[in-house]
Amino acid sequence: MSGVEPVLLARLGETVDEVVVVEWLVEVGAVVQVGDPLVRVETDKVEVEVEAPFGGTVTELLVAEGDDVATGATICRIDTGG
Repeated sequence: MSGVEPVLLARLGETVDEVVVVEWLVEVGAVVQVGDPLVRVETDKVEVEVEAPFGGTVTELLVAEGDDVATGATICRIDTGG
């Protein structure tokens, strides 16, 4: 991968179609590695940290804390370099 890549909100369970963004754990400009926690989200049953699927520099946060977000939506973008 190279360039700016979207980070998609993965499905967190068979019946979970939407989550609430509780807290961003990174900010624009942060350098992340694969597996670093990006954001904490909440379903009707559990709170979960979404991890970086690839490393790079966070360039954009596309949803705000408190927002409802559908699974599969782009939540942020990471510049993977190259």
